[in-house]
Amino acid sequence: MAILFSNAPKKLFPKKPLLKSCIKDTCHQFHKTVGEISYVFVDDEELLEMNKQYLFHDFYTDIITFDNSEKEHEIEGDIYVSKDRVKENGMRIGNGILEEYIRVIAHGILHLCGFRDKTKLEIEEMRKQENAFIKRYTVKNLNIN
Repeated sequence: MAILFSNAPKKLFPKKPLLKSCIKDTCHQFHKTVGEISYVFVDDEELLEMNKQYLFHDFYTDIITFDNSEKEHEIEGDIYVSKDRVKENGMRIGNGILEEYIRVIAHGILHLCGFRDKTKLEIEEMRKQENAFIKRYTVKNLNIN
């Protein structure tokens, strides 16, 4: 069992031990266990190329999740996050860069737990679950400070 963060930003990034705890809690909530999950932080151009190559989409995105799970209840995957998109979205939406990182990290794990975001109802449920993850992180963070 491993949760890895490759090339994560040094500043304005959530506390990794708390993120790992929240990821495990979220997986447990949906009756999943954590195998190996890799979060890889890249720039816009690298994620755009991946979006074109693997998903045949020619647009920028903040996250792409690859599900590598082989067992029904064990989650494994590679989650690529655009640092550029997170920064821009955090500032544009107004929730800040730190919270936006927490949101996209949640978004990736929720995809691996089986959540989708193609329809209006799926998007609403995804946002609800992302907000629950952010709240979980915030409560844990307050309890250790």
